[in-house]
Formats: sequence, structure tokens, C-alpha cells
Amino acid sequence: MVQTRRLVLASTSPYRRQLLARLGVAFECAAPGVEEATLAGEPPARTAARLADLKAAAVSPNHPDALIIGSDQVAVLGDRQLGKPGNYANALAQLRAASGRSVDFHTAVCVMDARSGERRSRVVPCRVTFRKLTESQMTAYLLREQPYDCAGSAKSEGLGIALIERIDTEDPTSLVGLPLIALSDLLAESGMPVLG
Repeated sequence: MVQTRRLVLASTSPYRRQLLARLGVAFECAAPGVEEATLAGEPPARTAARLADLKAAAVSPNHPDALIIGSDQVAVLGDRQLGKPGNYANALAQLRAASGRSVDFHTAVCVMDARSGERRSRVVPCRVTFRKLTESQMTAYLLREQPYDCAGSAKSEGLGIALIERIDTEDPTSLVGLPLIALSDLLAESGMPVLG
């Protein structure tokens, strides 16, 4: 395929970079520098969509001829938002809270045409149901995989899958942080189909 447009991923996430590489398209990464804050009363899916859009828009001035991909994910357990734990103690607390329960992940992707300012976006929901976990299972997992940069404290693409009872989603890549099925659609709608 001859790629007709530059593609920029507005992210420094290694997980999103690895996912986008699966599509076999040439792309570069740019740090969006966006404050990932939740607005009072804002639903999780709306937060994810707003932040994905903001990330794409933040990168566009430096890449005026590109298609820009922004993405964001918000994880919620009950009425509590789960951020990246950052350390063992916080990750253990997240897993204890999630044990035997479901966590809802809202992953948004936005494709912005920097030339026209046109934006296309989608939010992909994913529900992860955790097994009833023992302290020794949680400790063993955290010490082996150290998922301290992942909301929910479990990497489904790694050993974390052993903590999970089921995953309900239309796009399994959404849980890792970039919904490739939705992104493929949005790129095609933007004039750059992945398969030409």
C-alpha cells in the first residue's frame, strides 16, 4: 500500500504504539501534553472522548498535513474511577476492590485531519469481570508483571489474563488502549484505508 498521508499518534504510550504497529502503517509519535483531568459530573465515556479529541488537537499545530490519532481510556469500578496505580500498594488496593467484580473500560479514539480540522471519533466499551482473587494470587501477579502503569492493575495481554474471568467487548484491543477495529474504520472514513 502506498500511504498517501502522514500519520501521527498523539501518545507516548508504548502499548498504543505497539497496537498501532499491528496495522502495518507508517506513523510517528508525538507527546500531546494534555492534562488528563475529569470534569465534575462528566460521564466516563464522555471524558475518554473529550481527552482523545484534545490529544489529537494538541498535536495538530506541529503536524498540519497529517492525520492525527488521539486516544484515551477511563476505567470505572462502580462509581469510582480507577487511574494508573503507580506502585505496588495502589495496585494491590485496585485488585482487592476489583476481585469478584466487573470493571468498565471506556476507550475513545479520535482521528483528526489536521488540514481540515475534521474529526471522527468512537468510544468502545469493555467490561472486564475479575475472578475472586486470593491475596497470594494478587501478590504473585503484581510481583511478576508489575502493571503499575495500567488502570485496573492487570495487563490482559500478559499474565493478567489469569486474573480475569471474562471480557465483554466488540474490540479486544480496546482494553489494551487503542481500539484497532474502530480505528481502521475511522482511517478508512478519513481517506486512508489500512488495506488500500
